[in-house]
Amino acid sequence: MSKLIVVFGATGNQGGSVVDGILQDPVLSKEFRIRGITRDVTKPAAKQLESKGVEVKSADMNSPASVGKAVTGAHTVFLVTNYWETMDPEKEYNQGKNVADAAKEAHVSHLIYSSLYHIMDASAGALLNVPHFDTKANTEVYIRELRIPATFVLPGYFMSNFLTSLNKGEDGTYTLMLPLTDKAQFPLFDVSDTGKYVVTAIKNRDSLLGKQILEAVDYYSPGRIVEEFEQVTGHKAKFLTIDADDYVKFLPASVAQEMLETHQLLENPGYYAGASLDKSLKLVEQKPTTWKEYVASRSEWK
Repeated sequence: MSKLIVVFGATGNQGGSVVDGILQDPVLSKEFRIRGITRDVTKPAAKQLESKGVEVKSADMNSPASVGKAVTGAHTVFLVTNYWETMDPEKEYNQGKNVADAAKEAHVSHLIYSSLYHIMDASAGALLNVPHFDTKANTEVYIRELRIPATFVLPGYFMSNFLTSLNKGEDGTYTLMLPLTDKAQFPLFDVSDTGKYVVTAIKNRDSLLGKQILEAVDYYSPGRIVEEFEQVTGHKAKFLTIDADDYVKFLPASVAQEMLETHQLLENPGYYAGASLDKSLKLVEQKPTTWKEYVASRSEWK
């Protein structure tokens, strides 16, 4: 009988990629059946999953009883939490805690959690306002303390962010304007590659228990980002360093400081606190999407 993998956020970007990664893998598609967890089983994305043979169930991650039912019978669980849905660190942490507790209770054999580095610690207290990183890092600590068999995948800087931050001017030139210098290093990641890394975690469970996998194709400077953008699209592009005080003026007050510090960390201490990507890249069977490939795939920039 096939084993059950439960995928939280199955209709979202990360969870949806995990579902596709398993279904497209000739080995795992036979080894596992998939239960996709979403809040609304009636929406089109949920119906699309059902058409692929996925068992779709609703669950409230704020409810221990609800997530307990969701993971019943699971061999493997993929967990992703969404800070931006509520922008409430305590709520996000409790959601992750609820699923971790349920996985422990259900004797899940492998929990794969979408985590991030703890920026407050990595920056020695210099960057205090990046809760969408720190809350996930705190959840990872909780999972480790429970001694659940777990692997942690850490998404890099989403390439899709540049769809809004690379802005086209009246003269046709695209400008990337950020509060950092060209020394900054972006570990770029196409979120649709999530499944490639999670498939790797599943296939190499025993050797990757307790380990982190960094989900990024390479480190890119702002200059390299705009240079390769020019090469692929033929559009002129430039990078400009903007003063931090000016940068926050362009953003809603509720996210301004967090977005500022999220970019400042790219210079110091670094998105992954200076960690090399080499080990993670050697693990992945399918080559991650490069920035050039991503740019070429986007109709918005053609």
